[in-house]
Amino acid sequence: MVSGFLRNGEFDKGFAYFKQMRKSGFCWFDQATLTTILSACGGVEFCYVNKMMHGLVLLIGYEREISVGNALITSYHKCGCLSSGRRVFDEMFERNVITWTAMISGLVQNELCEESLELFNKMRLGSVRPNSLTYLSSLMACSGSQALKEGRQIHGLLWKLGIQSELCIESSLMDMYSKCGNVNDAWQIFEFAQDLDEVSMTVILVGLAQNGFEEEAKRLFVKNFESGIEIDPNMLSAVLGVFGEDTSLGLGKQIHSSSIKRNFSFNSYVNNGLINMYSKCGDLEESVKVFSRMSQRNSISWNSMIAAFARHGDGCRALQLYEEMTAEGIEPTDVTFLSLLHACSHVGLVEKGMEILKSMTDVHGIIPRAEHYACVVDMLGRAGLLKEAKTFVEGLPIKPDVLVWQALLGACGIHGDYEMGKYAADQLLLETPESAVPYISMANIYSSRGKWKERARTIKRMKETGVVKETGISWIEIEKKVHSFVVQDRTHPQAEVIYGVLEELFGLMLDEGYMPDRRFILSYTYTKTQGDAH
Repeated sequence: MVSGFLRNGEFDKGFAYFKQMRKSGFCWFDQATLTTILSACGGVEFCYVNKMMHGLVLLIGYEREISVGNALITSYHKCGCLSSGRRVFDEMFERNVITWTAMISGLVQNELCEESLELFNKMRLGSVRPNSLTYLSSLMACSGSQALKEGRQIHGLLWKLGIQSELCIESSLMDMYSKCGNVNDAWQIFEFAQDLDEVSMTVILVGLAQNGFEEEAKRLFVKNFESGIEIDPNMLSAVLGVFGEDTSLGLGKQIHSSSIKRNFSFNSYVNNGLINMYSKCGDLEESVKVFSRMSQRNSISWNSMIAAFARHGDGCRALQLYEEMTAEGIEPTDVTFLSLLHACSHVGLVEKGMEILKSMTDVHGIIPRAEHYACVVDMLGRAGLLKEAKTFVEGLPIKPDVLVWQALLGACGIHGDYEMGKYAADQLLLETPESAVPYISMANIYSSRGKWKERARTIKRMKETGVVKETGISWIEIEKKVHSFVVQDRTHPQAEVIYGVLEELFGLMLDEGYMPDRRFILSYTYTKTQGDAH
């Protein structure tokens, strides 16, 4: 009875029967009863219950039972009582493989990955042999701490044991290599895997996306989708996460259609991915439709929709949705405030933005990150309050990082303030001397003010230091195909036609009274000259 109620989440009834069992005197609970109750106490709210059960264990003399000790370690780690779990482990008279695995896994679950690996190495020096679950936990620790060297060593051990091809082991190895930035090794494991399931497919898709191989992730998904591989919600959520502004909306709609056919419309992770996909591909209203149809929304759903409004410059709707979110009792996260500050920046709501920043700590107890401060600097800068932005930066409780200085430099670029711009660029160069951003931004600021000599000196300095500007890309989707372009690009099959149309349009724009932006006059003149030369 106790076990049945606890497994169904009816904790009050389960504990009531346990108390009745103790008081009756007709039956006495044994170690099975204790482990059953402890296995159900897996949340922060059960910390007190775990300590009470631990007291009973000591009272009736079950502390020498390995199964009870293992259950205590697991339950303590699940509710975040790390010191209590470690104390149980240290005081155990005997430990088996489950004991060690529970401790190693518990440390990983609480993001103490380095400590977990240390314990794994200590275990290997003893007489207890790790099992598959122990190795899985240690690989998770390598993923969490990006410990590639240790991960490779564990991979070698798995080869020696002949269990490297187990499905769960392969997925964990792919995850470890991906999170350590070694996507080639992850791909090799995927390519040579004898069996593939939805988990391994999801892992490799996420791994490719996290390492900048978004196009490869999409191609892999399409290839496997067309070959008839089983698609699950996690896989769809993973592939939707790789969509960016340069992605085909047509492919996104096909994935949406596939999710409807498979009855995934009630899955919040898929819906959250669809909201992000549509907003990034430029279709804000489809994002709104997906959000409005959701029967259950979590904080990620609200954050995704607020971010979508902010991304499209609709600050008023973003702020309105935030009010609805809090009215429904959904607690905002640091991501919520990042989107809200971004929204305020784009619509010039400086006072509201500063109010939101203050409420982060004062009302919600969330400490702002560098990204939040960079948003505030951008907001002040866009509003023309450059002096206030500089004062804000100088008064930050943390050391300003690259994002903050880039925001200030960008604001100077909007308003052509080369004096403050040079100050921000110098600070940015100290943080990232290999970046082209400070040089290009200052060159554009000097161009906007007609200071061509200063611009030339800045570009010369950039070339002398060996810094290379990353090529910017523009794109457009026509008939479900994305066409990408770079500056002075003539590799497109229809390049001559495109340049002909652009030249014709530019002439019409001048006739209508258009005045070219002086920051780009040199670029246009150069392009025009090159075109005439042909």
